[in-house]
Amino acid sequence: MSIVSLPKRTLLAASLIAMAGFSASPAFAAKDVVVAVYSNFTTLDPYDANDTLSQAISKSFYQGLFGFDKDAKLINVLAESYTTSEDGLTYTFKLRQGVKFHDGTDFNAEAVKAVFDRVTNPDNHLKRYNMFKRIAKTEVVDPYTVKITLDAPYSAFINSLAHPSAIMISPAALKKYGKEIAFHPVGTGPFQFEEWNATDYMKVKKFDGYWKQGLPKVDTITWRPVVENNTRAAMMQTGEAHFAYTIPFEQAKLLEKNDKLVMVSSPSIIQRYVSLNVLQKPFDDVRVRQALNYAVNKQALAKVAFAGYAMPAEGVVPKGVDFAISYNAWPYDPAKAKALLKEAGYPDGFSTTLWANGNNTTAQKVIQFVQQQLGQVGVKVQIEAMEPGQRVAKVESVPTPDKAGVRMYYAGWSSSTMESDFALTPLLSKASWPPKMFNTAYYSNEKVDNALIEALKTTNRDEKAKLYKEVQDQVWADAPWIFLTTDQLLYVHSKALSGMYITLDGSFNFDDVDLKQ
Repeated sequence: MSIVSLPKRTLLAASLIAMAGFSASPAFAAKDVVVAVYSNFTTLDPYDANDTLSQAISKSFYQGLFGFDKDAKLINVLAESYTTSEDGLTYTFKLRQGVKFHDGTDFNAEAVKAVFDRVTNPDNHLKRYNMFKRIAKTEVVDPYTVKITLDAPYSAFINSLAHPSAIMISPAALKKYGKEIAFHPVGTGPFQFEEWNATDYMKVKKFDGYWKQGLPKVDTITWRPVVENNTRAAMMQTGEAHFAYTIPFEQAKLLEKNDKLVMVSSPSIIQRYVSLNVLQKPFDDVRVRQALNYAVNKQALAKVAFAGYAMPAEGVVPKGVDFAISYNAWPYDPAKAKALLKEAGYPDGFSTTLWANGNNTTAQKVIQFVQQQLGQVGVKVQIEAMEPGQRVAKVESVPTPDKAGVRMYYAGWSSSTMESDFALTPLLSKASWPPKMFNTAYYSNEKVDNALIEALKTTNRDEKAKLYKEVQDQVWADAPWIFLTTDQLLYVHSKALSGMYITLDGSFNFDDVDLKQ
């Protein structure tokens, strides 16, 4: 693969030209924070979103019962406390009082029941149904006490309620808008929804009735989806944006020189991988899958696509997630790759396709690099970077495995519950084959499935650790993915902006955001 380096002035000029499409901007308030993000939003209903970004920006107007702080510690939000029955099936929550939805409706137990009754009804076909389907029933005990009964013990339940999709929606709004709630979000968050132009921006404004006194400190936030990396960087250079995530890794040094900006690099739990459809030849042969892991130089990939702001994946679950196991990264050994391919019956390699979950600049660099690396061991790869709509139709919504066109699929994942079940079950359990969840490898291992189930039945940490290690050992050996990299978070903000940061899972926290003028 050849890489052409353009002069920095040329890149900046090209980016400014690309920004011409932003001329039709909404009127900004006195304290309007502009945030440039890397992709379009698929929906404003977190229960029907699969992507981290759509859930992250929805935190502008939505909150859940629980959340995580900057150190990934579980915290109470709209729930003040909870108790669990001895059999692990019933959770009783005491709710925060005096909280209003943006439409003036009271937040109470009836609201919690309405939200969970909606997502657990399979007839609603919400994308997060499988995450909450263990809820058997939700009952109102009194106005500010709600009881949730599960159909089986689920030791990760409270962490699941801290996931950014597990938010509270006004029951009045659900009744009024029905399936159109994605275009009319009404929550309890610091900001209330104002308008959404799907291709240009989403704008929220300060909610004067917010339950946390003194917040928010700014009048509005304007979220701008900007797919092209250099354009996001240019918006920071010119002051058109106050915050950008992600930023082009290769421009980090240039942005660092701007004395009006602050560059931040921090660890993440965002794992990058290429899933291999194990139901299809040649990926049904573990030797082929192992060969592809040996064929890709992850250290070089981290430099080429991420400018060094990534590290080779050292496990199935990244460090920072509870019960993660670290191994030595798969070494780069093209000779070993060729030997395994020959042993598997492919001495001259084979031809296949590689799709990417996303069409941003970095994703394109990754799949081009993988294409070049596999070509060196005789594997000819045709690549395609997908728009969100294509991804949903061609990968996530395929009804049965025999209809799946996916062969190799570049994706990323972060366990936003901060524990291993959500890093493993949605991606590697047989029960998570599309369209139910995201096991795009169509991987199935009875030992893995049983251990995942057993781990959720116990609250004993030693037993959970043992089970999750068994799962990760097996998956690492079976290699249903090409294990690529774990990201370093890289974002930039104006020195005038404070109180906003990116969390470990690539989401946002902006509770205390402020803008100096």
